[in-house]
Amino acid sequence: MKRQMITVLLMVMAFSTIGAQNNEGYVFTPVKELKVTSVKNQNRTGTCWSFSGIAHLESELLRMGKGEYDLSEMFIVSHSYKDQAEKFIRANGSLNFEQGGSFEDVLYAVKHYGIVPESVMNGLNYGEDMHVHNELVNAASAYVKAIVKNPNGKLSTAWKRGFDGIIDAYLGEIPEKFTYNGKQYTPKSFADELGLDMDNYVSLTSYTHHPFYSAFALEVPDNWRWGLSYNVPLNELMQIMKNAINTGYTIAWASDVSEVGFTRNGIAVVPDVQAIETSGSDQDRWIGLSKREKDEEIRRLVENPVQELTITQEMRQEAYDNYQTTDDHGMLIYGLAKDQTGKEFFMIKNSWGIDNKYKGTWYVSEPFAAYKTMSIVVHKDAIPSAIKNKLGLR
Repeated sequence: MKRQMITVLLMVMAFSTIGAQNNEGYVFTPVKELKVTSVKNQNRTGTCWSFSGIAHLESELLRMGKGEYDLSEMFIVSHSYKDQAEKFIRANGSLNFEQGGSFEDVLYAVKHYGIVPESVMNGLNYGEDMHVHNELVNAASAYVKAIVKNPNGKLSTAWKRGFDGIIDAYLGEIPEKFTYNGKQYTPKSFADELGLDMDNYVSLTSYTHHPFYSAFALEVPDNWRWGLSYNVPLNELMQIMKNAINTGYTIAWASDVSEVGFTRNGIAVVPDVQAIETSGSDQDRWIGLSKREKDEEIRRLVENPVQELTITQEMRQEAYDNYQTTDDHGMLIYGLAKDQTGKEFFMIKNSWGIDNKYKGTWYVSEPFAAYKTMSIVVHKDAIPSAIKNKLGLR
């Protein structure tokens, strides 16, 4: 009898533990975690592409044994605004002019203009302690839209200086020379000393409206430089992403984050809503709910492990074609982890500060990455050799 009592107590304790696990949310265990610099905060700006692109280069410096650097995102943003304005005028206004950009802007700027440390150009020249670009972008946008109307009948020789003056007033003038750790540099000589070769980094994507193993410019407004991405099948894109992390390379990651499964609390999943809605006793809970109420219910459910969709190439393409996948946000993939059910997630360094459950980290499921990845940038050596050969990369 005593032995039976002990057995019963152990069973009760076991079921209690399982119940607690089901309600405690995700529990993640890192499998592979690469070195990254501290989480930054883009605050009220649309410059995630610069923060994530710079985060990628900072992690590359760590990988290469160069030490830890804090590089200036706003140096890149300043040059990109100025390049974008010139292209906007040349395109007679038929070009996106907003805060958004792509990883190509970071690679292009470092290659052609160099880079500076954050301490040399923090971009906070307008009475704020954190980045706030609403006034800046409204003023800059109004300026180029006025210029493109060509009020003088021809463009003056002053319009570019006038535009540069707006950007410099907010972000600070780009330094011609600066001193760092007791040594004088130009932005180009500083970039040269870091030893990062921008030609080693490639952009990849996976869509069927262009041939696989060719390169094309992703048709999204923020790709105003028309940077090219190599196109590979979805299974190979996922293979590249996993191989990169497992061989020590972080990934600059552009994704759609407007999905209800991408939470502010650090989770990104693709819940199988139809399966949840029709699953036995759960079905009654969904009857009569509005879309908003359903979304709130889904947000509550995805705080714990849920059944996810199986993503296909066709689903991915349809979402892109129907504007259901959009180029929303840039982040950095720096690791792999497993939840308490054994499912694998990518570890993401975001640029929204550290005020979330995981202190600035997001955990992105494989189905979410397969479905909502717009593009990635990796060092070409992170790509498996068989895929590199198909792409003609050396």
